[in-house]
Amino acid sequence: MAEEVDGNTILAEALKAQGIEYVFGIVGIPVIDLSIAMQQAGLHYVGMRNEQAACYAAQAIGYLTQKPGVCLVVSGPGLLHVMGGMANAQSNCWPLIVIGGSCPQDHEGIGGFQECPQVELSRPYCKYSARPPSAALIPLHVEKAVRYATYGRPGVAYLDFPGNMLMQRINSDVVSPTYPCPEPPIAYPDPNSIQKAAQLLRQAERPLIIVGKGAAYGKAEAAVNELVNVTNIPFLPTPMGKGVVSDTDSHCVSPARTAALQYADTILLLGARLNWMLHFGRPPRYDPKVKFIHVDICVEELHNSVPAEVAIHGDIGATAKLLTETLKGRYTHPSSSPWWKQLKEKAAKNKEVVTAMSLDTKVPLNYYTVFHHLQNLIPKDCIIVSEGANTMDIGRTMLLNILPRHRLDAGTFGTMGVGLGFAVAAALWCQKNAPNKRVLCVEGDSAFGFSGMEIETMFRYKLPITIVIVNNNGIYGGFEKELFNEIQSSGEVTKVTPPSSLTVNTHYERMMALSDKEGFFCTSIPQLEEAVRKSLMVKDGPRIINVMINPSADRKTQTFNWLTESKL
Repeated sequence: MAEEVDGNTILAEALKAQGIEYVFGIVGIPVIDLSIAMQQAGLHYVGMRNEQAACYAAQAIGYLTQKPGVCLVVSGPGLLHVMGGMANAQSNCWPLIVIGGSCPQDHEGIGGFQECPQVELSRPYCKYSARPPSAALIPLHVEKAVRYATYGRPGVAYLDFPGNMLMQRINSDVVSPTYPCPEPPIAYPDPNSIQKAAQLLRQAERPLIIVGKGAAYGKAEAAVNELVNVTNIPFLPTPMGKGVVSDTDSHCVSPARTAALQYADTILLLGARLNWMLHFGRPPRYDPKVKFIHVDICVEELHNSVPAEVAIHGDIGATAKLLTETLKGRYTHPSSSPWWKQLKEKAAKNKEVVTAMSLDTKVPLNYYTVFHHLQNLIPKDCIIVSEGANTMDIGRTMLLNILPRHRLDAGTFGTMGVGLGFAVAAALWCQKNAPNKRVLCVEGDSAFGFSGMEIETMFRYKLPITIVIVNNNGIYGGFEKELFNEIQSSGEVTKVTPPSSLTVNTHYERMMALSDKEGFFCTSIPQLEEAVRKSLMVKDGPRIINVMINPSADRKTQTFNWLTESKL
């Protein structure tokens, strides 16, 4: 007779058979036994302190590996707590599988414990949301979840498991066979579209390439680098497109971003979307007559916001390679062109302003000098995780990436609270793939507060993450101690305390006492430099560097608001 097997084991083994490696979550009824079964099946289980952080970690490991991470949560509130993470992964187009325990089926409709319509609630934030009808069919739905999460535009799948299904025991010979999901097929572009795009680039006087997060996820760096070098076209990376072509490459015109976008006459979009992050592709941020060549793996994304002159549905790497083959020996944008001269002059002018701010080391410090000295000390190949308002935005320009998939931040959904979960995932990826690589997590003081207790998670799993908190006592900006005390004493605290303020000079670094380790409180550049050097030598867990800056410190004046309104 066939041996009996329970739903927990079936599910754990089905995930393992699909190549899933990492599970992040918080256990409780009814998934405690499932977490143990996952470890017994050979999966890495990482217990987090908050379901949202667990979901952020799971999706980040999916982005780094192209294989979905799993977020395991309990029923009701547990599932609801990950909705923000699911929406973030879906918006970022990162592969993620959320597995939720749920109320036993025979308790549904009569007020069961944490009863909640979880499949229906998850559906708006997923590509696939389902509850297997029986334990025997679990492997079929796991394969489908992996396929939906990774094929086409990556995204989220949710699988719901009532407690009685997980505990149910059935004969192993009735369990649906496990068919490993094949690697996603490569979508090759239409050759006619390649010819049209090449002709448009040859005719352009002011061409520009924008390298998006999709190029990073698609591991298209070799093809994109060759395209840039062969054509000599200037490029701009989106925040998580940084490193596909090194920020230090001579073709990178990030210091002249505003001018590049505003005056380009032809723009090749490689895995980038014309959403708010690229100002919708519309005037006044762009030339009204600009022509877009839009390349995307998702056909529905083409022509979004503004019509593309050439719309190419295809894999970024394959498309870049074919464009290079078509243009090689036939076209190179001259380095002596007025376009290159204009961009270089603008970049040099902007660098002068930033350099002056970077070298201003008087106390209290400003953002630019903190990031300038941080950049000089960190390993050039480290993974940079960042979130916050000005902390993240200014950090994008100051902290450079030379390798792809080495920057993780708030992304398309603009989500705060992602940083520490992302850092956990990045450190786990490093443990397996690059043991000597370091993870730098740069947080605004407000952003750090969302997931600060994940410090304990980092200690528990011995993850050597350097956390730099850029502390301005508030959200966007705060107050000096004397003024803050004066404001609070002027009336009822809840009525007079500015909504954007936080407690002055909060000693976040003292969280290191959770594991009897040393944290660093810095007010000057020499203190920061010493703290960074010491932190980068640590291998047994995280370190916090809490660096105080001027509460009213701001960024360089912008020609356009960072969130330029669309002009309909």
